[in-house]
Amino acid sequence: MNENPIEVLLTQPVPEAIDARLVSAYRVHRLYQHSNPQQLLDEAGPRIRGVVTGGAKGLSNELMEQLPALEIIAISGIGTDAVDLRHAASRGIHVTTTPGVLTADVADLAMGLIIGTLRRLGEGERLVRDGLWGKVDQPLARKVSGIELGIVGLGEVGKAIARRAAAFDMRVAYNGRREQPETGYRFEADLVALARSVDVLVVAAAADGGQVLVTAEVLDALGPEGYLVNVARGKLVDEDALVEALREQRIAGAGLDVFVDEPHVPPALRDLNQVVLQPHRGSATLQTRLEMGQMVLSNLAACFRGEVPPNCA
Repeated sequence: MNENPIEVLLTQPVPEAIDARLVSAYRVHRLYQHSNPQQLLDEAGPRIRGVVTGGAKGLSNELMEQLPALEIIAISGIGTDAVDLRHAASRGIHVTTTPGVLTADVADLAMGLIIGTLRRLGEGERLVRDGLWGKVDQPLARKVSGIELGIVGLGEVGKAIARRAAAFDMRVAYNGRREQPETGYRFEADLVALARSVDVLVVAAAADGGQVLVTAEVLDALGPEGYLVNVARGKLVDEDALVEALREQRIAGAGLDVFVDEPHVPPALRDLNQVVLQPHRGSATLQTRLEMGQMVLSNLAACFRGEVPPNCA
C-alpha cells in the first residue's frame, strides 16, 4: 500500500474477497464496526474520498457533510433512493450503482416468496420442526400454477419475474410509468384496478420517487383471496395498512423481503402465520454479491484515476 493511501469508508460488510481487495488498495474505515461512529467520522472524515454502501442504507446528507473530501458514493445495489442525488451532484460527488447483475437473484426470490406464501411453506416447516405433524390440522394452501399475477414496475426485475411466471402458466399484467406493448403483457394504468384483477401483486418498482404505491385502497382491491409480495423497497407499501389488512384477513397473505425501517420489522408481521419474511436478501447470493463488489471496485478505481465511473446513477 502507498504511504498515503486513499481512504474509503464502509457503511456495511462486503464479501471477504471484495473486502480483501479494498484493503489491498485503500485504507479502509469500517463505520459499521466502530464502537463510536461519530469519533471515527471526526478523526477520519476529512480524509475520506470514497464511501461504499448498500442501496437500502445509502448515505444521508448529514453524514455526507462530514466528509468534505468525498468524491464517490459507490452503492452495491441498484437503488439510489437513500442518497440525495441532487445534493451529491451539487458537491461534484459521483454516485454509482451495480446495474444488471442482481436482476436474476431478485426475480428468483420473488418467485420463491410467491410459492412460499401461497403454499404456506413457512407454516409447514414450523409444524414439522415443532413436532406437530400429525397432531394438529394443516390448513390447505393456495395453488400457484395458473394464477393471475400483477407486477408493479415492469423494469428489468419486473420483466425477469414475468418470464419466470410463464413457466408456472401464470397470466401476467402490470402497472408502471408507461405501457410497454412489445412485452405482450396486459397493461393496467390504474393500480387499484390491477390489484382487483389479480391473485398476487408483486412490487418490483424503483423507489427513487419515494412515494407509497400500495395503499389501503390497493390492498382492499386485492381482497381476501389476494396476496402481496414485495421485493422492491418497504416504503412503497403502507406498512400500517398492510398489517391491518392481514390482521383483519382483508388479504390472504404476504411475502416480504423489505420493510420500512430495516432491520426493524413490526411485531405483528412476525406473529402472523400467513406472512413469509426475509431479511432483505434479494441479491444475497455469493455469486451475485461478488459480481456487484467487482463493479464497486471498478467504479472506485475509475473515480480515483480522475475518470467518470462507468456506472454513474
